[in-house]
Amino acid sequence: MNSPLSVSELNEQIKGILDTTFSSIYVEGEISNLTYHNSGHIYFSVKDKKSTISCVMFKGNAQYLKFRLEVGTKIVISGNLTVYTPRGNYQLLCQKIEPSGVGVLALAYEQLKTKLQIKGYFDKSKKKILPRYPKTIYIITSNTGAAIEDMKKILFSRYPLAQMILLPSLVQGENAKEDIVANIKKVDLLASDCLESSFLIVGRGGGSIEDLWAFNEEIVCDAIYEAQIPIISAVGHENDFVISDFVADVRASTPSNAIEISTPNINELRQYVDSLIDDFNHKYKTILTQKEQEFRHLKNSFEQQSFEKRFAFIDSKILNLQQQFKNTMNQILKTKSDNLTFLKVNYKLNHPTNKDKKGFVQLSSQNKIISIEQIEENEIITIQNSKISASCKVIKKMIIGL
Repeated sequence: MNSPLSVSELNEQIKGILDTTFSSIYVEGEISNLTYHNSGHIYFSVKDKKSTISCVMFKGNAQYLKFRLEVGTKIVISGNLTVYTPRGNYQLLCQKIEPSGVGVLALAYEQLKTKLQIKGYFDKSKKKILPRYPKTIYIITSNTGAAIEDMKKILFSRYPLAQMILLPSLVQGENAKEDIVANIKKVDLLASDCLESSFLIVGRGGGSIEDLWAFNEEIVCDAIYEAQIPIISAVGHENDFVISDFVADVRASTPSNAIEISTPNINELRQYVDSLIDDFNHKYKTILTQKEQEFRHLKNSFEQQSFEKRFAFIDSKILNLQQQFKNTMNQILKTKSDNLTFLKVNYKLNHPTNKDKKGFVQLSSQNKIISIEQIEENEIITIQNSKISASCKVIKKMIIGL
């Protein structure tokens, strides 16, 4: 009779059989019971309609995943079958995982884009404004590609007033993302004192989705979002869209386009300066003419308000008053003289000696001198001369002769 096996021995034998028999397998299923452990390992299960199998992907392989595992995602696993001997559980040890029916990079792209959009990385209200007249343009790209040469030529012909500073960087491959992030942080420090006159262009020329992938990495997007300096994302060609395009403050269709949209045209500026000079000269002449008119007006006003003018005006008023006084006095004297003459004539006419002329008497009624035309029939009147006064009653009044 054979000796019995220990549990550990049995599990080790099963493990050996599984390791050799299922050393390289492909399994398709749906993710469930997913756990991202603090150690960096990923524990989950894959299932179909009838069965479930436990899976593990250790940190060494998990770090190369291009997308994030999510419950319900259908995946294809490359790996081997093994046994976890302490518990006697067999599990699928994952070497590589890809989404089923969807490209791994396409899925990773959509996952990160959705994640960053939820975090607010794409909000337009958070976008920084590029300086209108930049003094310094920082560029993170390869120093050997055609992109940097094109940008140099365009900047020199378009806006030579700006200084271009290149920070050579890897723009593709596994180490590109760390290099790009380090250079973004370096530029942020260099430009910390002149953010209002500087901006940064991060980009490269065209290529495949794999070539451009560094600009779809989360750490690159984080660095762009957290930077203080305004950033233009200029990756690939016009139809290429990477996630850094959405995070950056401005997206350019190409590296060359980044220079075109971020700098003014020097020729247009010259024309603008000429128009400003013309406007200045016109306004200067207009203001000068206006001020000359105001000066003449003030001079005339001063002359009119001078002491000489005031004294002359007062003298003329005194002369006018004197003349008015003289005219008034003459008028008064004339009036008084006329009155005196009138009184003198009346006095002479009413002098008592005139009453003594033969046939002449003075008629009066109620102590008022009247003429003969004023008497009425039956009226009591007084007739008198200088010596005799008599009261008479008018018996009859007749008008004789014409």
